[in-house]
Amino acid sequence: MRLSRRTRLAGVALVAAASLTLAACGGDSGDDSSSSDQVITVDGSEPQNPLVPSSTNETGGGNVIDELYAGLVAYKADGSTVNEVADSIESEDNKTWTVKLKDWEFSDGSKVTADSFVKAWSYGAFIDNAQLNAYFYYPIAGTNDEGNSETPELSGLKVVDEKTFTITLKQAEADFPARLGYSAFFPLPDAAFGSDGKVTKEFGENPITNGPYKMDGEGAWEHDTQIRLVPNEKYDGERKPENGGLTFKFYTDLDAAYTDVQAGNLDVLKTVPDSALTTFESDENVQPVSEPGSVFQSFTIPQSMPGFGSDEEGKLRRQAISLAINREEITDKIFNGTRTPAKDFSSPLMPGFNEDIEGSEVLSFDPEKAKQLWAQADEIKKFNGKFQIGYNGDGGHQAWVDAVSNQLKNNLGIQASGKSYPTFDELRKDVTDRTIKIAFRTGWQPDYPSIYNYLAPVYGTGAGSNDGDYSNKQFDDLINQAAGAQDEDERYKLYSDAQAVLMQDLPAIPTWYTNIAAASAKGVNNVEFNWQNLPEYHKLTK
Repeated sequence: MRLSRRTRLAGVALVAAASLTLAACGGDSGDDSSSSDQVITVDGSEPQNPLVPSSTNETGGGNVIDELYAGLVAYKADGSTVNEVADSIESEDNKTWTVKLKDWEFSDGSKVTADSFVKAWSYGAFIDNAQLNAYFYYPIAGTNDEGNSETPELSGLKVVDEKTFTITLKQAEADFPARLGYSAFFPLPDAAFGSDGKVTKEFGENPITNGPYKMDGEGAWEHDTQIRLVPNEKYDGERKPENGGLTFKFYTDLDAAYTDVQAGNLDVLKTVPDSALTTFESDENVQPVSEPGSVFQSFTIPQSMPGFGSDEEGKLRRQAISLAINREEITDKIFNGTRTPAKDFSSPLMPGFNEDIEGSEVLSFDPEKAKQLWAQADEIKKFNGKFQIGYNGDGGHQAWVDAVSNQLKNNLGIQASGKSYPTFDELRKDVTDRTIKIAFRTGWQPDYPSIYNYLAPVYGTGAGSNDGDYSNKQFDDLINQAAGAQDEDERYKLYSDAQAVLMQDLPAIPTWYTNIAAASAKGVNNVEFNWQNLPEYHKLTK
C-alpha cells in the first residue's frame, strides 16, 4: 500500500479489499448450543525451543506463541492489519517511527510499557543472545546485516515515556509497521529476565504473556504430549477468546490425528493426511475445509553439500534437480489437487505476486534438459554420491518425498531416497545445529502478508531462517531496495528481480503451494482459516 508522507497506521488494510478471505464452512455460527466454556483441542507439534518469541522460528512453537502474546498490531483473517497494543504508530519520513501504547497488562497484572518492547527487541538483537529471529531486527538502526547488535541496548530504540517509544530505521521503509504483528516484535515482562539479563529457562517453560490466552498454570506444557492454554482475563484486544481454552495436542502420526477428529477426540486438524485427501470432503464423520492457501513448500539443498555449492557445478545440479520433478503429477496423484505447483518463492495470495518471474521455467518439468544440465555438471566433476531428502515422519511427507526421489532416479539416473526423522523437532535440531549433511524439506508459513517475508528471512545472508546458508549480494541488495521503495509498483518489481536471482541459484527447490485441506469434528463451530493457513483459534466453539 502507498503511505503518505505523514503516516498513521490505525487499522489500515495491508492487502487489498479484493483479496481472499479464507473462511471455511465449519458449522452454524449461530447455533445456540455453542458454549464459550468449552476447551478446544487442536493439533500441534512439540516446540523446538522454550516459548520465547525471539528464539522461535518454527510452527510448533510459533502457533502457540501467537495465541499467548499480543504485538503492536494484529492481523485479521484476511491479512489486514489493525492496531492492538499500539494506540498509534506515526512517522514524518517513514524512517523514524513514534509508537504510543494503549493501557495494557501482562497476565500477572504487571503493565505493558514502552520498555517491555524495547527491552525484548534489544534482547532479541543482542548478538551474545544468539536469537533465531534476530534477522527481523535488521531494519532497525544499530544492527548489522544479520540483525544483530554488538551492544545489549539497541541504538535505534528509545524510550520516551512509559507509553511511548521511537524506532529509528536504517532507511525509510513505508511498510515497516505492517511487520510489527510478527512474534519477534512481541513484548516481554521484567519477570522474563534473570540477574544475568537473559530470559530464564523457567520463563520459557511457563511464560507470563499479554495475548488472548495464557498458560494453564504449572505443568501446562507436557513435553511431547500437549500444551494447555486458557483465556487471559487481562487481555483487551481484537482477538478475545470465544471458547474456554485451547489444548495443542502433539501428534507424530497425522492418520491417528484424523481418526481422532472422526471420533470427536480432536476438534480441529489443520492438515488432512495424504491417506484421506480423496475422501475427507465426503466423509460424514468430519466437517471438511478446502480453500486456497498461502503456505510455500520446498526442499533446501545446503550450500555446503558436495557438488551443490555456489559454483557453476552446483547451479547446474540444482537446476537439473528442479527440472527433473513433475510437480503437476505429484500434486494431482498424491495430493488430489490440494496442492498447486509452485511458480515462484512466495504465494499467489500475496500482493504483488508474479507467476512470470524471469528464469521461472526452471520450475517446469523438462527431463531432457535436466539430463543435459546434469551431464554438464558431471563434465566439471563426476557425481558418485546419493541424493537424499530429510523429512519429519510426523508431518505426512513420506509419499511426496518418495515420489520426488523416484522421479530423480528415473530422470537423472542417480541414487535418490528420503531419510525420515521421527519428529519435526528432531529434524529442526539437526538443521539448526547444521549437523544435517543432506537436502531437507522446508516450507514457509508467512509471518505477515508480504512477499518480503517469504524472501528476506529465508534467503538473506545470515538470516535466521536461512537454513541452507545461502548468500548472494545481488539478492541482498535487491531486497534492501525493495524494503526502502516508497512506490508499491516499484517494490513489487524489485521482489520479482530478487526472485530472478533465486531462480538462477535455487538455494531451495520450490515444489508447491499448500492449499487448506483441513477437518473439524462434528459439533465444532466458527471454523475459519486465515491468511496463514491456520484456524482463527480464538473464534472456535463447540
